[in-house]
Amino acid sequence: MTGIRLTAPAPGWAIDADVVVVGSGVAGLTTALRCAAAGLATVVVTKARLDDGSTRWAQGGIAAALGEGDTPEQHLDDTLVAGAGLCDETAVRTLVTEGPDAVRRLIGTGAHFDTTDSGDIALTREGGHHRRRIAHAGGDATGAEISRALVEAVREAALHTVENALVLDLLTDAEGRTAGVTLHVMGEGQHDGVGAVRAPAVVLATGGMGQVFSATTNPSVSTGDGVALALRAGAEVSDLEFVQFHPTVLFLGADSEGQQPLVSEAVRGEGAHLVDASGTRFMLGQHELAELAPRDIVAKAITRQMQLHGTEHMYLDARHFGAEMWERRFPTILAACRAHGIDPVTEPVPVAPAAHYASGGIRTDLRGRTTVPGLYACGEVACTGVHGANRLASNSLLEGLVFAERIAEDIAATTAGDTAGDRPRRTEPVASGDGEPAPLLAPESRTAIQRIMTRGAGVLRSADSLAAAAGELEALHDQVTADAGTAESKATVPGVEAWEVTNLLLVSRVLVAAARAREETRGCHWREDRPDRDDEHWRRHLVVRITPDRSLELHRTRTAAFPPVRPVD
Repeated sequence: MTGIRLTAPAPGWAIDADVVVVGSGVAGLTTALRCAAAGLATVVVTKARLDDGSTRWAQGGIAAALGEGDTPEQHLDDTLVAGAGLCDETAVRTLVTEGPDAVRRLIGTGAHFDTTDSGDIALTREGGHHRRRIAHAGGDATGAEISRALVEAVREAALHTVENALVLDLLTDAEGRTAGVTLHVMGEGQHDGVGAVRAPAVVLATGGMGQVFSATTNPSVSTGDGVALALRAGAEVSDLEFVQFHPTVLFLGADSEGQQPLVSEAVRGEGAHLVDASGTRFMLGQHELAELAPRDIVAKAITRQMQLHGTEHMYLDARHFGAEMWERRFPTILAACRAHGIDPVTEPVPVAPAAHYASGGIRTDLRGRTTVPGLYACGEVACTGVHGANRLASNSLLEGLVFAERIAEDIAATTAGDTAGDRPRRTEPVASGDGEPAPLLAPESRTAIQRIMTRGAGVLRSADSLAAAAGELEALHDQVTADAGTAESKATVPGVEAWEVTNLLLVSRVLVAAARAREETRGCHWREDRPDRDDEHWRRHLVVRITPDRSLELHRTRTAAFPPVRPVD
């Protein structure tokens, strides 16, 4: 344990449960439903409303070997290729073999996918897939449909939910085991202010950390809260340097910041072309799949073309679809483009890469267990080994689904124990240590962090850019630490914006430390000064944790295999 916690008031209320799930995307709600079905007293905590997680923004679909002639083995091969040598093959095999039935169970929960005239699930292709295996809903509103079905099931099951609540820190008992979480509820409701959910099992399903960058497809709630909590609790994180930049995000201007509209990979899967200003397709000859190459390859190709032509974006041309296909297959994207004055039916769409998905995260085993006993992680916040150095398109929803079921099964089995049926032992939380709580950054530091990260650790990285980013981030960290130790300094008042920006700084520092250490180009980590992939030295994982003296400890694994998850000292 690090003894580090956010500066916050003491909890003024508490709820007791067997398991608390933090997050309301596909990973969180699937875990919660399965735990409740096993008879566990389950509480769901979510930062906004139940249906406001990252899942509802997923356009393309969910990948699984459901089509005629497709097999889990073929899905595995495509995933391993996209992951650029760093996927854990056992984790991938788990994903692709358990995935089809998990999707069928999702359908049984109430999710409605688009179907063909014969009634079969309609499947499309996306980047890196050699087969049509992407199931979609509402044309390009798959995440929204999955979220709708799961939220409805949660409400029908009458699960205890706490909405508009930012999770703060992990509670632990005298033996270092998980004992719950502290959280702050925003606004009026059954609970208000800082409180606690006391439970022997905590599942983090908090989504991503795209808000560390100026432009991202992630919603505003994606501030790395789960990764930051886990780091403060002493858990290990891995592969955080591998941030996927989606190649085709609607370009709204060089100064545009915050959440940007995504133009799904499925548009290219249906035949759209990437072109420069003259209309020339530039992906031909760069990869056997052309526009459907893995995302890291397409993002790099677009960035190179932008550098070559001195422009800020390229174009996605799907005028040949016609109005009927756009309106039927991609109504959400069509509406977003038209809302910004662009009509894809009659003109090419300006696109550029933007931060999209964290391939790394809190290190887990195949049952979602972290290095802190009783703490689990699932979905984008986790690093299961499935994605390696670059996530294959539409594997994210499937990962959340498959590993959520595994986590619930493990918690239920732990509950049953050897004597069948005893509740997990709820233990008394203890103080997190003798050290001072982590000082909070002022909310206005958020923009500074995002610009530092975009400039120094974005799509293109180098030793110089990363060193500059690290220096600026450390200066922010050192300044707030120094100010906290002076009597005349005015401490930042605890609150949601201050907690979020403090989390952003922590995950940014870890990301940059890992990116500086990895002296090669692999997957979505692109070092201009180290342009080649170096399997001999770098087909390894980088693992980071915070030590009891509050410093960052980074080590490289000996092989490409994930080491076993064991409790850290």
